[in-house]
Amino acid sequence: MALTGRTALLAALGALVVGLLLPSAAGLAAVTGTVLLAVVVDLVLAAPVRSLRLARGGDTNVRLGEPASVELTVTNPSGRPLRARVRDAWAPSAWRPGTELTASRHSLRIPGHERRRVTTLLTPTRRGDHHAHKVTVRSLGPLGLAGRQGSHLVPWTVRALPPFNSRKHLPSRLARLRELDGRTSVLTRGQGTEFDSLREYLAGDDVRSIDWRASARRHTVAVRTWRPERDRHILVVLDTGRTSAGRVGDAPRLDASLDAALLLTALATKAGDRVDLLAHDLRKRVSVAGRSPSEILPAFTNAMAVLEPALYETDMRSMVATALKMAPHRSLIVLLTGLDAAPVEDGLLPLLPMLTKRHEVVLASVSDPRLDELAAGRGTVEAVYGAAAAEQTRADRRRTADRLTRQGITVLDAPPASVAPALADAYLALKAAGRL
Repeated sequence: MALTGRTALLAALGALVVGLLLPSAAGLAAVTGTVLLAVVVDLVLAAPVRSLRLARGGDTNVRLGEPASVELTVTNPSGRPLRARVRDAWAPSAWRPGTELTASRHSLRIPGHERRRVTTLLTPTRRGDHHAHKVTVRSLGPLGLAGRQGSHLVPWTVRALPPFNSRKHLPSRLARLRELDGRTSVLTRGQGTEFDSLREYLAGDDVRSIDWRASARRHTVAVRTWRPERDRHILVVLDTGRTSAGRVGDAPRLDASLDAALLLTALATKAGDRVDLLAHDLRKRVSVAGRSPSEILPAFTNAMAVLEPALYETDMRSMVATALKMAPHRSLIVLLTGLDAAPVEDGLLPLLPMLTKRHEVVLASVSDPRLDELAAGRGTVEAVYGAAAAEQTRADRRRTADRLTRQGITVLDAPPASVAPALADAYLALKAAGRL
């Protein structure tokens, strides 16, 4: 049973009546009995809650930061009309801060043997699966003094996918890709190492591209055109260990790595290459392989949604061994990991010859722009010490990057907003150079 504010107001009015008009035990009993009788009648006339039938529908996936609509259908099987207040409870991370009270509560009026539908708007604030909690229904009587209350479990899950903020960089990179393919009229002719077609010689063409046999058959000078190789294999390896949990700004490094992986995947798929995904820390967390071009990006996005950083060191030996199993032939292996000196020097560097022996390797790391701000700090003792610590950290990262570069690895160290386009540019540069 649940009492409302009207009951308290009625009791207060009754107290005034007793105090001013009927200051006696009989008056107190009369007023109290009237209030109790009204509450009991209201409670009896309220529609039952336990027999209600509830069902859900609506969105099951949504980009992080975008709204999702979840419908709740309430069926009243009794003959009494339902006057209800409904609370649709979800985890706090399913709501934008400050909106839970208004978004989760609904008022319903359902005649007997009918049903109504209400919509709950969610705006998840973190990636992953968000599960519905209990639906609490308070059925009020016609007087609004009291009601019946109960809860129902109505399961539903909304998965918040990575936001893919770097999508805005995709059109410019696709234009560059078309330029490499020679499909766009530009000053620089398409380059590559895969034969595409023959065309008539134009002034400025490389004479080494002249096909003399075709020229003899055509009775005109013909040159070979080339395009970047297609159907190459790319393996994106996400390090979900301790270093990926470090926060840069208001998000962990892993989120920026996911964004970079999605941009590279979208670009490589358009280029006709095959892309697989591996997420690893102490063990393999996620593996996506062998998907068709139309399935790759949705599969990657769905798999990345549930990834969370682990608070322990990554087992680099296990990660490299798993990557080599997934890439038995020559591939481009993209490592999205950190540039912290100790994990790289003790874990990754001894294993690099196993990767670089057959594969082209790119290592992309998310740097903290706060280091640049601290390194420029002066004026106070605290600022000078902060600048010294920041400069030492930057020097360690540069030294680690230099050691990796000497091993034949392409190293990228960029802040969260720049790591995705930098990785896409590195991929296009390797493709243009015929190194894939």
